[in-house]
Amino acid sequence: MTKSEACERYRIPPEILSEYESWGLCGAVRQVMGDWQYDDQDLERLGMIMTLHDIGFSPEEVESYMRLMLAGESTENERMKMLDAKRSKALDEIHFRERQLERMDFLRYEMKKGKYALKSADRSNNGKTDGR
Repeated sequence: MTKSEACERYRIPPEILSEYESWGLCGAVRQVMGDWQYDDQDLERLGMIMTLHDIGFSPEEVESYMRLMLAGESTENERMKMLDAKRSKALDEIHFRERQLERMDFLRYEMKKGKYALKSADRSNNGKTDGR
């Protein structure tokens, strides 16, 4: 399968294919008449690369993970540590967003109660009372 066929059929961005080629991780990928040819094993690896990109791995992290994966089962602990670290970071981001939503919901609740609404008279005299 050619690069353009892989891009179209599996919706793999050309940049990802170029990364894969530049890392030298290609199994039977070879250039035939100036075009890269991918086999089924390459497409499986590209599926893993897409997954790693989708979960937030940087290109450098993807390359490192893929090199470990291709090195075999002896690297399973290292790969698990990478996934655990990415998961922990994602959970931290989720919890941060949850706190933001709670604060927004509190402000919306208070606004609906009228606590944070300025009355038009207060706005016109900048909150000063008549006792100046």
